[in-house]
Amino acid sequence: MNSDRKTLIVGNWKMHLNVHQSSLLVHRLNERVKVHRDVEVVLAPSMLAMQPLSLEIDHRKFRLCAQDAYPKDEGGYTGEVSFAMLGDIVRYCIVGHSARRIYFNETLETIRDKVQAAVRNGISPIICIGETKQERDAGESRQVIHDQLTTALMNITSRELDSIVLVYEPTWAISTFDGIIAKPDDVQKAIAYMRMQVRELYGEKAAERIYVLYGGSVNEHDVRSYLNIPGVDGALIGAASLNYHQFAAIVDAAYRLRLEV
Repeated sequence: MNSDRKTLIVGNWKMHLNVHQSSLLVHRLNERVKVHRDVEVVLAPSMLAMQPLSLEIDHRKFRLCAQDAYPKDEGGYTGEVSFAMLGDIVRYCIVGHSARRIYFNETLETIRDKVQAAVRNGISPIICIGETKQERDAGESRQVIHDQLTTALMNITSRELDSIVLVYEPTWAISTFDGIIAKPDDVQKAIAYMRMQVRELYGEKAAERIYVLYGGSVNEHDVRSYLNIPGVDGALIGAASLNYHQFAAIVDAAYRLRLEV
């Protein structure tokens, strides 16, 4: 954890909660989450709930994040929502989540285009990078991380890199898939390798400056162990973000750790 900047806690609600339920969750979180100068709390609700929540949330406590968007700014793409449409509402957008790669067959090139579209429209892309269990067992983890990271950042300039957030999100550690608990040592090695790739592309200062999170079935009981890993700037939370007790406890744990640091 870097004590010189905020810890980033992102809650990905995935395909859960209707508009009313989303509003109720925000209300409950607002009661329990305090304004922390050193912790930035980001909520990623469904696209349907995004606009009403943008009017409801306390912007001192929460930022909004889209779960996905379409890389073209406008056109006859029936049913899609572009980054350009979201620019006035969200600060962040998740790009390349394992669910998008697996269920919707998103390619490296699609994710590259989405990263560009996000940056072009003033949205910080939260880029998920990580290997499957099969790739890990085959000893291909580093190659997968290299390919996903370098392609995603292919057309990003050094100046634009400041808006990028990277997430090490090994598919094998997500409860939706294999749900194997990642050891802090494994996470540290992967994130150090990601920063090394950024160093080779953009230099030492950029590698130190870029935000890198961990995402993989993080909960209120183990979040401290992941936030304590050198090079980890926060966490992408899945299932636990739907429970206001758990998510508020995660935010509180991040805050308490900052006080200790």
